[in-house]
Amino acid sequence: AFAAQVLAVHRAMPFDMERCNVNGGAIALGHPIGATGTKILATLIYALRNRDKEFGLATACIGGGQGVAMVIRRLS
Repeated sequence: AFAAQVLAVHRAMPFDMERCNVNGGAIALGHPIGATGTKILATLIYALRNRDKEFGLATACIGGGQGVAMVIRRLS
């Protein structure tokens, strides 16, 4: 279900797929219920450091057709 959403958005707003979900991911990664946002954000913070990048975007669905997104900047 999630892959279909990414493909639909990519058709409407093309982006570089090589920069999308660079560390992979799935429900199978495992995290406590309700901790998805924290897990996604922590993974992004480490990815920015490990790849020496300045900006990152974290997104998540929150049910009922809603979503949330956050852009973060690594300062050092």
